[in-house]
Amino acid sequence: MREWIEFQWPYFVAYVGGRERLNELAYATGAFSRARKIVEPEVLLRLLMMWTVGEQSLMDTAALAAEEGLVDVSDAALIKRFHKCGDWLGALLGDVLIDRSADLPRGLRLRVMDATTITRAGSKGTDYRVHLGIDLASNRIDSAELTTVKGGETFDRFTVRAGEVWLGDAGYGQREPLARVARSGAYFVVRFPWTNVPLETVEGSTFDLLGWLRTLPEAEPGAFPVQFRAPGGEPVRCRIVAIRKSEPAAAAARKKALRQRNKRGEKIDARTLEAAGYIFVLTNLPEQISVEHVLNLYRLRWQIEMKFKTLKSVLHLGRVPVRTDEGLRVHVFAKLLVALLIDSLIFTGESFSPWGYPLTSGQCLAPHAVAS
Repeated sequence: MREWIEFQWPYFVAYVGGRERLNELAYATGAFSRARKIVEPEVLLRLLMMWTVGEQSLMDTAALAAEEGLVDVSDAALIKRFHKCGDWLGALLGDVLIDRSADLPRGLRLRVMDATTITRAGSKGTDYRVHLGIDLASNRIDSAELTTVKGGETFDRFTVRAGEVWLGDAGYGQREPLARVARSGAYFVVRFPWTNVPLETVEGSTFDLLGWLRTLPEAEPGAFPVQFRAPGGEPVRCRIVAIRKSEPAAAAARKKALRQRNKRGEKIDARTLEAAGYIFVLTNLPEQISVEHVLNLYRLRWQIEMKFKTLKSVLHLGRVPVRTDEGLRVHVFAKLLVALLIDSLIFTGESFSPWGYPLTSGQCLAPHAVAS
């Protein structure tokens, strides 16, 4: 914490847009209106980071700020100021994401979307969700949104570009968002609840999903051209790609399905247990992309699970030590800002030279010069 406050802080300010932009957004969002004890927005942001990412108590934050000569203020005054900063941090987060998207490659680009749950102090369930998009080429977060527990998973939360390939689990198997991705010239590889997306053959007749799955040979993937209809009746052509699970994997999936239904006090459909014995995804990728390649693409979806695991284990994103909605927003946005910074450092660090700057072509020795 002391290293950050005394030596590394200017780098963080530069990363979030510089002092001028930081000040502009602080006044525009109402996080900072006039200088009192806290004389400028930059000092307020330091205090916020000490409290959230530094995981200091309010009393310790106030004590550390006084010790470092930043400000002499009570913990009660701090929490009142912090509660006004959610929109400010959200705006800073949005700026970083916009700048990052300009650097990402155009054309064919793999992205994976998912959400994770946030629980606040004193709660036993899910209070909020963080929805993230990940660019798989760089393993960097390119989209983030915080919603209440009522905010469900959907591709509609993300901006689509032509040529992208979107990967999602069964929560994203929704007809209208998938149709929007296809209309935009992008592609999807997504699992789907077998009851939620009625499939047709390309001729328009009902497709017997389970009947087709039963024809799959052991340990060999298969595909079938199908279509589904968007809510307006528009047909969306795609393929279903599937493979049988191993018997241990199928048994585990059936056990999980039974446990979930029993927990809700519902009876389970026998067809649900049968479907649990397969992995099947929908994709509108061209047929030149083999079924093996499609399934291997879907495997990459687990990268976002690892990202969430890192965010929760390193930055403790999953459980926020506050009880108010305002405090929770501040904590989550601050930690996401630092997560983006960590992503950037890792991404750029992989191409750093030991001497700290790039060499021009004239500085490189030709092979014959080395030999001589």
